[in-house]
Amino acid sequence: MTFAFGAAPIASVPIAGEAERFPVHRIYCIGRNYADHAREMGATADRSQPVFFMKPADAVVTDGADVPYPPATGDLHHEVEMVVALGGGGRDIAVADALDCVFGYGVGLDLTRRDLQARAKAGGLPWDVAKGFDHSAPVSALRRAAAIGHPARGALTLHVGGALRQNGDIADMVFSVAEVIHELSRLYELRAGDLIFTGTPAGVAALQRGDVFVAALDSVATLEGRIV
Repeated sequence: MTFAFGAAPIASVPIAGEAERFPVHRIYCIGRNYADHAREMGATADRSQPVFFMKPADAVVTDGADVPYPPATGDLHHEVEMVVALGGGGRDIAVADALDCVFGYGVGLDLTRRDLQARAKAGGLPWDVAKGFDHSAPVSALRRAAAIGHPARGALTLHVGGALRQNGDIADMVFSVAEVIHELSRLYELRAGDLIFTGTPAGVAALQRGDVFVAALDSVATLEGRIV
């Protein structure tokens, strides 16, 4: 097969302690997966109707690289999240089988152009430009599930400029990791290489150029970076 021009490089995420990297297929995200964050956004967490959206695979920012402040916004918000990396997939995956698909875990930021999101919500429009922009998914190195198991509880925190901004526990997720995978597999055929951002606790706020952030998932992963 030949192409009309050179294909873009495959987006990838480092694997902690290894030379191999995790090739990214798609990035799925779930909204309103922590009740306290849903409330601070003027919404409710509804188990009957999970809210999903996507980011482009090449939105990942890895290896401690600087994160460019995006255009067309004056209100860039941080949302710290546990990230699940899939090593398998399929359709209509049962909750009982879902964790068998997990390759590993990390921590990331779902960066959001909040002003554009608010405008879209007010007009009943999609959130795409608010969520799926360049460099909108900084993510840590991944830890293999085979080495650490499947964390069901643990502190999820974000410090900005040394000050604690977000502090939650993954045990408070409305949909567990297995349930998120199950629900997504009813809508899409999941594949090895998919990343899932699993929602954020309360405390989202604005980032400015020059801000240094440290995101952490208990003893699993740490992500450090700077907004430029």
